[in-house]
Amino acid sequence: MASVRLEAICKRYGTNSVVKDVNLTIEDGDFVVLVGPSGCGKTTTLRMIAGLEEISSGTIYIGDKAVNSLSPRDRDVAMVFQSYALYPHMTVYENISFGLQLRRMPKADIDKRVKEAAAILGLGEYLDRKPKQLSGGQRQRVAMGRAIVRQPEVFLFDEPLSNLDAKLRVQMRAEIAKLHQRLKVTTVYVTHDQVEAMTLAKHIVVMSQGVVQQVGAPLELYRRPANTFVAGFIGSPAMNFFNVEVAEESGQKRLRGKGVDFPLPERFVPYLKAKDLVLGVRPEHFQEVTSGAPALELRVDVLEPLGAEVHALGEVVGQPMTAKLEPTTQATVGALIPLQISGADCHLFDRATGLSILPLAGAQA
Repeated sequence: MASVRLEAICKRYGTNSVVKDVNLTIEDGDFVVLVGPSGCGKTTTLRMIAGLEEISSGTIYIGDKAVNSLSPRDRDVAMVFQSYALYPHMTVYENISFGLQLRRMPKADIDKRVKEAAAILGLGEYLDRKPKQLSGGQRQRVAMGRAIVRQPEVFLFDEPLSNLDAKLRVQMRAEIAKLHQRLKVTTVYVTHDQVEAMTLAKHIVVMSQGVVQQVGAPLELYRRPANTFVAGFIGSPAMNFFNVEVAEESGQKRLRGKGVDFPLPERFVPYLKAKDLVLGVRPEHFQEVTSGAPALELRVDVLEPLGAEVHALGEVVGQPMTAKLEPTTQATVGALIPLQISGADCHLFDRATGLSILPLAGAQA
């Protein structure tokens, strides 16, 4: 096992920069997920670590060794792709062992490694089958087995679950999590799915337009996003945003915007500098109120009952909004629902920069 360190990594195609000055340290045995929308540079970053993409500038270290000039086979990494890339004419055993055979490893050692990997992945009874006889999840486990037998210092996963249906993705997420707990190999995992990122990662790297926006543990990013991009990307359904300003009434500071009015939480007061702010509220941090002045009123367009909760989709004075309500809610489509905002859970961002007004340890922007 080994750590991975990226120092001022850039990737340019002509004048177009797709990865911009990425600095990142992945500790030995960590499970780090690179997440962001399509085109954010996460896969390019992974491919530069693997040696499949040339670095325009900067240095990549695996362990204490700079690997910029090393070929992919000499970096001691194993990669699992979105495509299973299995040989259809070979059995599961032959697919898993193929890389070891190319290295001319002794047959006894190959057999031992393949059977150990098959036991870890629950493939023992399928070793004599061809890929066409397997399900999508089983094929992906074969691709993972091919990586495991190499016993690399670093695993690299490039959106390995994208081709699976929703149920299989859940199952394979659990398989990958258990695999990491068992092998404890440094793992870098790329996905555009923030649910995958939240459930798998020890640390998440959020990227946008080739720039690292924030690095941290999943709950840290959820509770203390560095900027509006991270706040809107992490969490499902996404955070709601409202343009607000700080007003004062009877000696009390309030946050006011189009359709929004509630007291400014005290925890923000020491950090107020800008007047023009963005209020961020997650759907689960609204509460229905039956008396007193609400912070806002949601006009409901759609109700989505999900059993344990109800998603109310609508608008506040033309601003789209989603709220999670209790399953016992009496809300109806077309009605105005008075809602209060949890002051302990809301977020404030500088409207000009998009940055959280609260100081954040370890945030990058």
